[in-house]
Order: sequence, then structure tokens, then C-alpha cells
Amino acid sequence: MRILAVMIAMALASGLARADVVVRIDLSEQQMSVAVNGWVRHRWPVSTARRGKITPVGDYKPQFLSRYHKSSLYNNAPMPYSIFFHGNYAIHGTDQISRLGRPASAGCVRLHPDNAAILFDLARAEGLDKTTILIRE
Repeated sequence: MRILAVMIAMALASGLARADVVVRIDLSEQQMSVAVNGWVRHRWPVSTARRGKITPVGDYKPQFLSRYHKSSLYNNAPMPYSIFFHGNYAIHGTDQISRLGRPASAGCVRLHPDNAAILFDLARAEGLDKTTILIRE
């Protein structure tokens, strides 16, 4: 039994026991689900691209995280807990909470800041290589 405990501790310490995180964004429903090792842990409303803008559809890996990001494209708009996944596109918190659940962004995926913090911490803890973002129509 002690050998098993030591092996588990070593796996955890080496990062081998990190979980798979799958973020699914449904553009038609304006909803995100977050699954860890196949179990859905969270479902949240989002805001994606408004008319005339696009949120890219596809499968992505996060490129980098930015806790206190401000948009260089949109007048230093706050983008807390940003998870960049396709160039300038990111999942991030918003101060326009009343608009969640319907298209409102310039293309990013907006979340309630509390939910963005949860997702940001999960991606950071489990690793960007173990996180997948799936965006569907």
C-alpha cells in the first residue's frame, strides 16, 4: 500500500496526473461548458461576436494566459483572466454582465469575471497543453 501511495505522490509531483480540461462553447446557445476528465463541472452563459463580427469556430489550444490584460485594439478595455487561443481572440471576464447569454463582443468569448477566474485558474493549474477549447455554431 505504501508503494502505491509513493507512486501516486510521484505522479502528482511530476505533473503526470494532470486532468484533461475541455471547454465547449456553443455559439447558437451562447453557453460554455467546462469538463474535467470527461465530467462537466461548469455551465455558464457567455457573450460571443455581435452582428458584423466573428468568433472563430474550431478546435484550439490556449496560447497564453494574461491575468490583468487590457485590449490594445479596443481602447484599453479590461479583459481580466484572459485565455488567448487564436491570435487576438480570448476567453475573458467582462464588466458587461447584463449582456451575457447573447452576442455582444467583438469576437472574444466573454464570461462573468468570477467564472473567468475559475476557468483561468483551472487552465493554469492543469496546464495549457491539457486544455482544449472547442467552439461550435
